[in-house]
Amino acid sequence: MLRMEIDGGPATEQQLAEIALESFGHFTAMQLRGGRVRGFDLHLSRLDAANRELFGKPLDGGYVRTLIRHALEGADGGPAVSDASVRVLVRAIAGTQRVIVTVRDAVELSQRPQRLKSVSYLREIAHIKRPGDFAHAYHLREVEQAGFDDALLTGPDGRVAEGGITNIAFYDGVRGVLWPDGPHLAGITMQLVAPRLAAQGLDSRISRVTLAELGRFAGACVTNSRGVAPVGRVDELEIPVSEVFLRAVHEAYESVSWDEI
Repeated sequence: MLRMEIDGGPATEQQLAEIALESFGHFTAMQLRGGRVRGFDLHLSRLDAANRELFGKPLDGGYVRTLIRHALEGADGGPAVSDASVRVLVRAIAGTQRVIVTVRDAVELSQRPQRLKSVSYLREIAHIKRPGDFAHAYHLREVEQAGFDDALLTGPDGRVAEGGITNIAFYDGVRGVLWPDGPHLAGITMQLVAPRLAAQGLDSRISRVTLAELGRFAGACVTNSRGVAPVGRVDELEIPVSEVFLRAVHEAYESVSWDEI
């Protein structure tokens, strides 16, 4: 399934051509279940903050909500959808700001321990979630061709930043959970899980992490809009799958309420 609307209406051929020629913009991605999403207010805040920075004006959350509802309702003649992958993309098309909503099939993050390959690459302006990043896509393709699930972005000195399409957290085996402090996008799931780990008896914080020290950790996980998954390997280093840590992270994630669109 693929459904796309621009400002609440079907995309025209002219608009699609303009989108193909214009990459400047920002977006957020979310998983809906039963017409609800975790952390919807954070998605709206992300869109508004990026819009102010890139286009110099706010983005009304009520308007975004209306556009998502319209796309889900099947105004194009298709059936109404309540379980879906939804992306809200904002671009300047022919000098005019447009809000694009896409609706695709719902997906879940694989629970198989993820295999990550480190690459010496840090995204510029990492705090903005944006489309059309060639270097980012290049490295993701490179690691997938090498048999890995995702990239682990690092600086020239081995300082860890984030996964290619995820945030990553490391568990020290006692109480500490470290989210790397390299340049990264603060993902919505990371923002939801991190403050809730205290209720699971864990101390979550952002801290410097390097490739050279990964062997000291008792576990790791990645998070994104699709959920949470364990990490089983970084390059040639096997990472233990800590059931204690994973249970705590999953319980923190499951404790997040679902917001109605």
